[in-house]
Amino acid sequence: MRRKTNTPANLGIQHSPLPEGCPKDGVLKSTLQKDIAINGTILKLTPIADLPYQPRLKERAKLLRQAGNLSEVLFWMQVTKKRFHKIDFDRQRIIGNYIVDFYVKKLGLVIEIDGSSHDEKQDYDKKREDYLISLGLKVYRITVEDVMNNMEFVIVGLEEYITKAYRINHP
Repeated sequence: MRRKTNTPANLGIQHSPLPEGCPKDGVLKSTLQKDIAINGTILKLTPIADLPYQPRLKERAKLLRQAGNLSEVLFWMQVTKKRFHKIDFDRQRIIGNYIVDFYVKKLGLVIEIDGSSHDEKQDYDKKREDYLISLGLKVYRITVEDVMNNMEFVIVGLEEYITKAYRINHP
């Protein structure tokens, strides 16, 4: 005689999710990811999974965040806590052997604020940007002067760039 065991089925435990938790028509993407829109334009999400990361840069990134570069802090105040169209920004994000000023994960977008420290580093900046692009990322540059003198121009320019670069093409 076979003995009855306490298996999940015998205990009334379901193995499948409740109906309200199931994605409609098998579309899990829309359940997990919220659309991003800027001024009514829905954007195509292009996250890049598994970006290279150098743990040795973690302390340096932390120090850069704490240093409080004024132009970066002013920009951060405009975008932190999803203030910019409810988009999540990371600050001083490590990507490969580099630390980028800002990163938008859902878009695969790097935002760099360039000041006088970049004047003598065009070759380095080009090599760095080429590397980031090779990972499938887009790079948008803002000048320190614009951040310091015309934040509205910076925000509108970023809106226009993102809308143009990530717009979902409708047939």
